[in-house]
Amino acid sequence: MSNIIFRIPTPTFGLGLVEAITDSALQQNLDANGGGQLGIGGRLNRNGNDGTVTRFGWKAQNKSLLLFSAEAYNVEMGISNLLFNTERDETANCSPIAPPNGYYNLGQLVDTAVFDDITNFANFMRFLAPPGRGPIDGSVAQGASQFASVGCVKCRTDTLRTGSSPFPPLANQVINPYSDFALHHMGPRLADQISQGLAEGDEFRTAPLWGLGQRLFFLHDGRTDDLLQVIREHSSDRNSPFPASEANAVVRNFFNLSNSDQQAVLKFLRSL
Repeated sequence: MSNIIFRIPTPTFGLGLVEAITDSALQQNLDANGGGQLGIGGRLNRNGNDGTVTRFGWKAQNKSLLLFSAEAYNVEMGISNLLFNTERDETANCSPIAPPNGYYNLGQLVDTAVFDDITNFANFMRFLAPPGRGPIDGSVAQGASQFASVGCVKCRTDTLRTGSSPFPPLANQVINPYSDFALHHMGPRLADQISQGLAEGDEFRTAPLWGLGQRLFFLHDGRTDDLLQVIREHSSDRNSPFPASEANAVVRNFFNLSNSDQQAVLKFLRSL
């Protein structure tokens, strides 16, 4: 393997609501906010089988929470399961019994649980509430206004609505994830040269900002705990393999703000 990239886990709060957003709502939102304004384009990652929108993971490579769960079991922990059922070591007679996550557990094979592990974990994520907001004062409100004025909202959509869902509490809810769940070219500085689905080596899903104020490390590899550095890292010029970051103009707009306005934006971000 010639390319190993460090990753921190993506937060899982509120993901049942994200799963319940319709594909058409995501496409309509992207059409309304992209289109080259401030150099921002973006595209949705899509399932190679049916063309539907994928939205989970750093590159929005997974369609559903069940698949997201199964991939985590397999890739992060090396545990085969119903969706990733091939052992990495297929040495004959290495294991005399089938792996416990490799078949449906209907209450007779392992224990009394009805669901297999990846389904249970998907359901656990599905019903985690979205993060709560911190205190909102005049400075936070000022920061929210500046956040919009410099163009951050072109990718960081503050309000989306879920569609129908087999889980009534998740249906037709107004949510505030601060993400369009689309892929954007982030330039050579953030590029990891990993392709997943339609995502190329410099493309990442817009990471939701809700809960940001409760995190310690930022960006896909956790390279910094400094929000000003995070903003700087979003800007980079093109090089031979990768185009310039779509965030360049927005980053310039931010650093053209007065110091007090910059601090208000940071306070707003920490309130999320």
